[in-house]
Amino acid sequence: MTPATQHEIVIILDFGSQYTQLIARRVREAGVYCEILPFNTPVERIIARQPKGLILSGSPSSVYQEGAPRPDAKLLQLLDCPLLGICYGLQILAFDMGGAVQSSPNREFGYARLKLVDSGSALFRGLPSEMDVWMSHGDQVTSLPDGFHVTALTDDALNAFEDASRRIFGVQFHPEVAHTPLGATLIRNFLFEICHCRGDWSPQAVIEEQINNIRQAVGEKSAVVSGLSGGVDSTVAAALVHRAIGDRQTCIFVDNGLLRDGEFDSTLALLQQRMKLQIEGVRAGELFLGALKGVTDPEEKRKRIGKVFIDVFESNARRLGNVEFLVQGTLYPDVIESVSVRGPSAVIKSHHNVGGLPEKMHLKLIEPLRELFKDEVRLIGRELGVPEEILTRHPFPGPGLAVRIIGEVTEERVRLLQAADRILDEELRAASLYDSVWQAFPVLLPVSTVGVMGDERTYEKVVAIRAVTSVDGMTADWARLPHDALARISSRIISEIRGINRVVYDISSKPPSTIEWE
Repeated sequence: MTPATQHEIVIILDFGSQYTQLIARRVREAGVYCEILPFNTPVERIIARQPKGLILSGSPSSVYQEGAPRPDAKLLQLLDCPLLGICYGLQILAFDMGGAVQSSPNREFGYARLKLVDSGSALFRGLPSEMDVWMSHGDQVTSLPDGFHVTALTDDALNAFEDASRRIFGVQFHPEVAHTPLGATLIRNFLFEICHCRGDWSPQAVIEEQINNIRQAVGEKSAVVSGLSGGVDSTVAAALVHRAIGDRQTCIFVDNGLLRDGEFDSTLALLQQRMKLQIEGVRAGELFLGALKGVTDPEEKRKRIGKVFIDVFESNARRLGNVEFLVQGTLYPDVIESVSVRGPSAVIKSHHNVGGLPEKMHLKLIEPLRELFKDEVRLIGRELGVPEEILTRHPFPGPGLAVRIIGEVTEERVRLLQAADRILDEELRAASLYDSVWQAFPVLLPVSTVGVMGDERTYEKVVAIRAVTSVDGMTADWARLPHDALARISSRIISEIRGINRVVYDISSKPPSTIEWE
């Protein structure tokens, strides 16, 4: 059920860039719906979507290498819409159309000063003659294809070209990143000056379309169960379905034994009191912990948890009667990170809402948020009246604390992590830091270290604190929490939790790391 059924669309072909999702965010921020497809998507499938424009992403590859990712060979012949290549996207256009691409003698990484050569270019309309841009490339175009001309340069390389008559444009720099301050204007120029988009993508439009899609899928009589976790995604999904079919939806909030300390009771009370949802709480911690016994592989954890979730939902659906559908809060990043553009080996992880489901399931899936990013979901949630206490919560993984316990999940390890999580939450809120970070959580490591408490030697577990800032979770930077706050967090965890004697802080960004450890 895509929310783009009545909307203009821009397609982004993903060649494996770390910034591809940022391109999508910038397009949607401009009010235009877009989708990310693998680089080798058949041109016939692209044409069938009737795109207003096509964007080719960057890539870690070099166009002249054997096995370099290439678009459908018929793309430039058959596609009849404007085309924008970014970084590798510019290079593949030049290379495939008869130009030349070589390794750069002076590779450009980081800031560079861009100088316009063609001030009449529609792509650069309204932009100054010089501006800061962000570079990340080791190759450069050294010879243009026939019909193209240079529109911008840096001191070290050709950085933009176009053939306006064929509506083909390319830039070597990355307009989608925040480090290119005026990049959003360039993207808007492509969308509105060149593709002539209307900009009809909004939270209100998503709500209206999804309500219609849900009603059509469910029909007049069928009932629905909704998997509720108490987080933003599942709650907004349930609110959408409730708006569409009312009390024919029953929300099932499962205590899988892997929630935060006290979260099951407090969240259940909040949702029952503040939202007009029909909610049933199900305690099933023993089932989940039993399924995880002896399991250390993170992918296997997710799959086993997904199977138990479905078993619980299906057993409750049989009890309720006439239930044919299961609602999940799957988001677009879940889908993107679970589907590789370069084959199964490059998949980041199987998400609980995507890769963790069993192959055979008696319930049909409804995923009304499947094409949305997290910040879009929050906007929709506010339109639907979802409480701010829910909308401002930090993201929490579907498998819960199981993927924050490295190694086997046991009841004792869950207890240790719940206690550390509670202390971290309390200290962030006390220091007014909770809302300034995207996500913060402890990770229980499978190692013990020597410590000294009083006059005794200890040999206990290590907790890593992870805190990041982000807009949509697709990229993230480690949060620069004040040292005094970190000191209080560490002191409380070590002194109050018997079994932990060391706290470390994770200073890795995404990419190259992921936000969650598993």
